[in-house]
Amino acid sequence: MADIQAATSRRDQILQALAQMLESNPGQTITTAKLAKQVGVSEAALYRHFPSKAKMFEGLILFIEETLFSRVKMIMQEEEAVLPRCEAIITLLLAFSERNPGMCRILMGDALAGDVERLRGRVIQVFDRLEMQIKQAIREAEIREGLRPSLTQTQAANLLLTYAEGRINQFVRSEFKRKPTDDWPAQWKVLSQAIFPS
Repeated sequence: MADIQAATSRRDQILQALAQMLESNPGQTITTAKLAKQVGVSEAALYRHFPSKAKMFEGLILFIEETLFSRVKMIMQEEEAVLPRCEAIITLLLAFSERNPGMCRILMGDALAGDVERLRGRVIQVFDRLEMQIKQAIREAEIREGLRPSLTQTQAANLLLTYAEGRINQFVRSEFKRKPTDDWPAQWKVLSQAIFPS
């Protein structure tokens, strides 16, 4: 049991170090040699926990998916009205990005340059699933609340997600100085009124 816990904590330690290096070294490629040095183990020890660097990135993408979608599920259960639902989903994405700057480099594909296509596909799926959740919220609002967006459901969901992606990209480009949540309440007010004019 102790060996299993040690292996799990070492895996977590490697992933945390990778995320921290993505944050503190924007624009730089993370080599396994640098990562091993950061963790304080040999490269061979890294490969005992992860068979490849791609698997390490996959571990971070899995963390992103589990964190975001467990909370999106809660939002969909707790919030019944469309505006609070959509606002909460975008707020979640922006706040998660702000708290996890290294993960933003994965979400924007910056850290995955040159890595396997499958990883970029996983990131695309994250955004596709988020867009689908927003679209579902808008669809249910038309049925339950009689609210009709000024755009189609697909266009409205895409607009909100595009806004969030732009803020995250700006965060990465500014080397994590321009926070994704800055001005979000004021901008949400404009977006929500444009999408759902009263």
